[in-house]
This record gives sequence, structure tokens and C-alpha cells, in this order.
Amino acid sequence: MKKTILSAALVAVMGVVAFAPQNAKASDGTITFNGKITAQTCTISGNGGGSSFLVQLPTVSTSSLTAAAEVAGATPFPIALSNCSPNSGNVSTYFEAGSTIDLVTGNLLNVTGSAGNVEVGLLNASDSSAISLGKAQASQNSQTVAISSGAATLNYIAQYVATNGASTAGTVATTVTYSMSYQ
Repeated sequence: MKKTILSAALVAVMGVVAFAPQNAKASDGTITFNGKITAQTCTISGNGGGSSFLVQLPTVSTSSLTAAAEVAGATPFPIALSNCSPNSGNVSTYFEAGSTIDLVTGNLLNVTGSAGNVEVGLLNASDSSAISLGKAQASQNSQTVAISSGAATLNYIAQYVATNGASTAGTVATTVTYSMSYQ
């Protein structure tokens, strides 16, 4: 009888242990998200159009892009802001990450065009410094300009950039999404 009670007690304990959560453990950390929403707003006119606009790169010869990192077809374009409220502060352009960006080079991929071994690079027009697309805003190197009397203009350059050797003939077509960042 003692063996039966002992056996029953052992089975009961084993049943409780078998159904106890096996993966329960303490948390490893906390993730905190911070951001800022501003009331700053401006009317955007990119390259003489609206907030969505076209930058037409010139036709260049493949002989201009015969080796990796060669560039051609530098084309300036502005993003002009007006009617800013409040009418002062600073602004920069944040080129958002997406599937059109080569995260290694920081350039725009030739997504729907037929030319080979070519990307589109963006530069700040003020000093011809490259903008590193696909990075966090603070690491992109996009210029910051002052809003004065409710207006500001951010000047950029787009250009072809050869990749992996000589570029091949065809079309170049890509896009990038951007947001204005007010400080």
C-alpha cells in the first residue's frame, strides 16, 4: 500500500513537471523608440514641378562610363521650399531607404532601365559631396540649409555612376522617396 501511494505521488509530481512551461525566462532588454512630429510645413517645388518630380539625365556614351566608379551626366536639380510656417529654422532632405537603393554603394539602382553596370548617384551641389542613400538620416550627408523669410532651396546633382566595369547601352530609370526634415 505504501508503494502504491508513493507511486501515485511520484506520478502526480512528474505530471506537474511535464506541463510546466519549458521556455519561461526573464526578459533580455527593452527597446525604446523616440521621434518628433513638427508643425513646420512648406510648399515643395522640386526641379520646377511639385513635390513629385522628374530629373531628366542627359544621354551619354558608354565611352564615358568604361570603368567602375566613373561618373558622367552631372545634372543639377533644386528642391525649393516656399510658404514655410514657421518662416525660419533649418531643413534637410532625408532620402528614405527602399528597394531602389544599393546599400553597398549608397546609389540608386537602375531598377527598370535596360542599361547595365550603371547606377545613379546623388550629390550636394554646394560641395559635390556624395549623399549615402540607404543610411540613417544623420549618416546620409545630405545638406542642411536655413529657412529664411519662409523659403529655402536645397540644390543637388544627379549623375550616372559606372559599377562593375564598363556600362552597357540602354535606358536608366529609378526612383527615390524623400521627406523634408525640419529642425
